[in-house]
Amino acid sequence: MFGHKKGAFTDAVADRKGRFELADKGTIFLDEIGELDLSCQVKLLRVLQEQTFEPLGDSKPKKVDIRVVSATNANLQQMVQNKTFREDLFYRINLITIHLPALRERKEDIPLLAAHFTQKQCEANGLPIVTISKEANDYLSSLPYPGNIRELKNLVDRTILVSTNNPLQVSDFQQQYQGNYSLQNADADGLTLDEMEYIAIKKAYEKYHGNVSQMASALGLSRQALYRRMEKYQLE
Repeated sequence: MFGHKKGAFTDAVADRKGRFELADKGTIFLDEIGELDLSCQVKLLRVLQEQTFEPLGDSKPKKVDIRVVSATNANLQQMVQNKTFREDLFYRINLITIHLPALRERKEDIPLLAAHFTQKQCEANGLPIVTISKEANDYLSSLPYPGNIRELKNLVDRTILVSTNNPLQVSDFQQQYQGNYSLQNADADGLTLDEMEYIAIKKAYEKYHGNVSQMASALGLSRQALYRRMEKYQLE
């Protein structure tokens, strides 16, 4: 984030500007800010409060004028209570909050996104453009998507690469959804979203013997998001 000076460590053969210096007079986006360790949180807080930072190996502070936009799936307020996220940093970044609803909360977007991913996948692989039947779109709209848009994209991509139907049918997606462990075959009545998520991750954990890369791919999650959920449910 802050760059380094030549010779700051073994492989530092030249000066390198950090992200904050590159973003001077502009905007920097910090994704998954809840994943920052406490030492990095201190450095980030200094930048936000004093608008200065020091590249690694340099004792001369640099000043920047930037707009900071951050995102997280974590409950930062709970992390503050648990002493894993600094309270002063939380209030620094919490000036304006925008809630982005999960995919399951905006089902009307699913057919549009599915059509977009279908077109992109076909173009990327030189395939004839395929469409999705209304029934298949209804099926896609009924799924819970704990992995949000990434999970939908993975499902659409796999289905296009395997299926020969045009338009794609419900059965095409059902066959590919079996590996997603999102409770498509379970009775979810009476379960909370956390309970559904826990069962899905536990099934993937058992199936792949704790292999995080394979689990993340099957669940449609990033490794970082999966690590966070495994820690939440004590599956590590």
